[in-house]
Amino acid sequence: MFNSCMFTGDATSKESSPFINSSTSDVEKCQQYDGKNMALFEEEMDTSPMVSSLLSSLANYSNLTQGSKEHEEAENNEEARKKTVQAPRMGTIMGVYLPCMQNILGVILFLRMTWLVGIGGVLGTFTIVFMCCSTTMLTAISMSAIATNGVVPAGGSYYMISRSLGPEFGGAVGICFYLGTTFAGAMYILGCIEILLIYIVPAAAIFKMEGLEGAEAEAALLNNMRVYGTIVLSFMALVVFVGVKYVNKLALVFLACVILSILAVYAGVIKTSFDPPDFPVCVLGNRTLASKGFDICAKTIERGNATLTTKLWRAFCDSEFLNATCDEYFTSNNVSQIQGIPGITSGILAENLFSTFMEKNSILEKRGIPAVLDPEAPETNTNRYVLTDITSFFTLLVGIYFPSVTGIMAGSNRSGDLQDAQKSIPIGTILAITTTSIICVDGNLVIGTLAWPSPWVIVFGSFFSTCGAGLQSLTGAPRLLQAIARDGIIPFLRVFGHGKANGEPTWALLLTACICESGILIASLDAVAPILSMFFLMCYMFVNLACALQTLLRTPNWRPRFKFYHWALSLLGMSLCLTLMFLCSWYYAIVAMVIASCIYKYIEFCGAEKEWGDGIRGISLSAARYALMRLEEGPPHTKNWRPQILVLMSLDAEQNVEQPRLLSLTSQLKAGKGLTIVGACVEGTYLNNQPQAQEGDQSLRKLMEVEKVKGFSQVVISSNLRDATSHLIQAGGLGGLRHNTVLVSYPKNWKQAEEHHRCRNFIEVVRETTAARLALLVTKNISAYPSNGERFTEGHIDVWWIVHDGGMLMLLPFLLRQHKVWRKCKIRIFTVAQMDDNSIQMKKDLMTFLYHLRFDAEVEVVEMHESDISAYTYEKTLMMEQRSQILKEMHLTKNEREREIQSITDVSRGSIRRKNPSNLHPQRSIAEESVGGGGEEKSEEEVAAVSHFVLCAIIHQVCDFVLVFHLKTSHSQKKSLQYGVSFRNQSNVRRMHHAQKLNEVIVKKSQEAKLVLLNMPGPPKNRTGEENYMEFLEVLTEGLNRVLLVRGGGREVITIYS
Repeated sequence: MFNSCMFTGDATSKESSPFINSSTSDVEKCQQYDGKNMALFEEEMDTSPMVSSLLSSLANYSNLTQGSKEHEEAENNEEARKKTVQAPRMGTIMGVYLPCMQNILGVILFLRMTWLVGIGGVLGTFTIVFMCCSTTMLTAISMSAIATNGVVPAGGSYYMISRSLGPEFGGAVGICFYLGTTFAGAMYILGCIEILLIYIVPAAAIFKMEGLEGAEAEAALLNNMRVYGTIVLSFMALVVFVGVKYVNKLALVFLACVILSILAVYAGVIKTSFDPPDFPVCVLGNRTLASKGFDICAKTIERGNATLTTKLWRAFCDSEFLNATCDEYFTSNNVSQIQGIPGITSGILAENLFSTFMEKNSILEKRGIPAVLDPEAPETNTNRYVLTDITSFFTLLVGIYFPSVTGIMAGSNRSGDLQDAQKSIPIGTILAITTTSIICVDGNLVIGTLAWPSPWVIVFGSFFSTCGAGLQSLTGAPRLLQAIARDGIIPFLRVFGHGKANGEPTWALLLTACICESGILIASLDAVAPILSMFFLMCYMFVNLACALQTLLRTPNWRPRFKFYHWALSLLGMSLCLTLMFLCSWYYAIVAMVIASCIYKYIEFCGAEKEWGDGIRGISLSAARYALMRLEEGPPHTKNWRPQILVLMSLDAEQNVEQPRLLSLTSQLKAGKGLTIVGACVEGTYLNNQPQAQEGDQSLRKLMEVEKVKGFSQVVISSNLRDATSHLIQAGGLGGLRHNTVLVSYPKNWKQAEEHHRCRNFIEVVRETTAARLALLVTKNISAYPSNGERFTEGHIDVWWIVHDGGMLMLLPFLLRQHKVWRKCKIRIFTVAQMDDNSIQMKKDLMTFLYHLRFDAEVEVVEMHESDISAYTYEKTLMMEQRSQILKEMHLTKNEREREIQSITDVSRGSIRRKNPSNLHPQRSIAEESVGGGGEEKSEEEVAAVSHFVLCAIIHQVCDFVLVFHLKTSHSQKKSLQYGVSFRNQSNVRRMHHAQKLNEVIVKKSQEAKLVLLNMPGPPKNRTGEENYMEFLEVLTEGLNRVLLVRGGGREVITIYS
């Protein structure tokens, strides 16, 4: 086999590959690929690695964030930090199923489910549970589809959303989900403290609640929760900081207690069905009495032969005697005792089938018990009854209950710790939701009973459940924040991407603890729950949106292994999430959306630019394709016309932009919000000059960014600049979204021989835009145009409307005045009246026309009368024609050029001798030295110098000749002279005359104007008069500072109709 390693390739640097070590030397590469039958492809190994290298790299792929397994190894082995990090080893049960179970079976299930059933009724609570569980199940289906569509590194739900909807949506929803997870930790800790102080150790309260009632008791409880909550938070944060292995071990213990509690509840169902527990409740009439303040549920008791009053009597009467004055309701109704937990067979389910919503501080009444009540009697002794502590309604119940099902992301948050996230997340999450949904639905019926064998089973189960869920939140939230910080989409959060040597998010944990402390200071469990619901629901909504979007776009990369999904289910889940947001709390929903919108705009404004192949870009592509197809249906209506500008820029030898003010003007014209294509040309071949084209494109993009021009850049490579410019004009844009206006700068120094090609290119651009029916804008003296940072505080924009061009002259100043540079300038419109025109009527008509166009401008009609052609016009015309002749002769061969110059010199010498004999000798000597001296062959530079001298001599002689005859002859004689001198092209004299006269009028009226816009004459039909055309433009614009020549595209661009 031929060994190509003996030869060296080109010196062009290759693009580094993530799979090939770019630092490998050529000798090492030869040894690496030698004997592997890869000689045919060895030159491409830098960018196209061998399949074996690729597969090896993918097989050894490890997630971004180290998992708990490495953390444990790092703590148990001092040398573990020096070893190569291995892949995490957490499976479906430990990594997803159990964390989800522990988060879902949390504080709400144990502390609020009985209250929900009592207020909302069986049917209402079942509806709430079914709605919430359906939402989480649909979200889990969508999340499973996204999770199985590729490798999911650390970040979980944030990673899925950001890679599906883009960094802006991902960052906004990720931060909201992080805040939700953090506040969930606060909620779990508050629930833990509430159980501890109310049920387990009431005596441990720092702020004593004994003897306090109403608002005072509530304030004391909240203060106790703040103090103990801060202590518990500090302990949990310390556990998470010390080691995740302790969190995992404690999680097993806590979850075991939760499962035992649930099993105890179901055992209690069986027991209470035939042996209801003794849980008496004292009722006065149908009003439930507070158990504090009395020991016997009776008004009086019989002791011996005497009737004695009880503590309950003394609570409602003014004395302990039987003849005391008592509360009217107390006197009219009897006291009875009922069972608080009557059992399933007692018919309590049918009685509590429907909801009973109540106002705050309302008396709790038992349905089905008769009572005597005087509607007009005032309420007294209300503190003796059981009162509602909150106004209840359906949406409040939804907001309080929904956080109990929000643990479905606990497994996906640990995606960086999972051995196979694509397998574990769908199975573990859906299995956990199914299990907990069954428990919650059945819980509507059984949670009201006491557990067997002791109620303390539920107390301790709920306590450990809240502790475990709090630890899970404090473990998952910092990892989520660390993933967001490491992506770098929010600059000021990058510091939280750092952590300990083993990858643990130390700084993120510190911030999480601080935010969690703010939730603890709120101290109210019912106030924290709706905040959580908003953040979680927003995250779930965007997970469903991401799945629906990817499914509907049908991108080739959308190939999830999880097949049990559909876009309709995702849209239904998204709709349910949005509905639940406003059901829970419409004002919290608006606040959450405002927060997410602010984060979105912040990332869009100053965040890092990321290209993750997200679905938003896919939507843009689909929408662009649809819009382009719609534009192909026909040309736009005049009302929809706007300048779609192709800006032709020129680059120097270093590929830098030569005339940056051209883009400044483009930016100032963009009030029309049209398309902008900035094009440039590079001379050469595509293979050889591609790097220069890329450099030029970068220069254009940088300048567009500086000038704030939103559009596209395009650099074309061709063998000559003329063809490249033509390619840009022909092929720029796509379909119906093509340019309709070309903006180009007037060629500077076009009279110089070395700039002659620019002059020809410019005229060809004029011809091609005319043929393509494109509007053309030509800026003269572009360096004098204002930059975007300048401001005109006064002045005029003068429009010289000579011929109708479809309204471009009217539209351009209107667009310019929308920009801050030209905003203070006033518009003046001048039009030209001929001899047979009524200038007064023209002005009235023009003012009416502008009124209907809604343009605010001053109007002036300028009268131009026929006049004799001046000597200056003859002089300019003859100079122009003689110059054209000389330019043609300079394209001859050297010998032909010398003979032509000699003949011209002989003719001119005779004329000059006859006119001025005194000047003959110096001119003759110079001419003879230049042309005929020495008889030796002259160089190109010498011949060009001679040509310039001869041209000046001829023009001087001819001008003197014309001027003398003009002063001495009559009008008829001048006419004959005109035909005699310019016989070859009489139209040149007329055009020069018109350009000169029009220029005189424009300079007189608009010399102080900030900008002058006027119609641009059409190009010559034949190529023999190209130089003459440039002379006409030069005379027309002479003496003006800023000129914008405008040529319409052959269609109307403004209309008076709405």
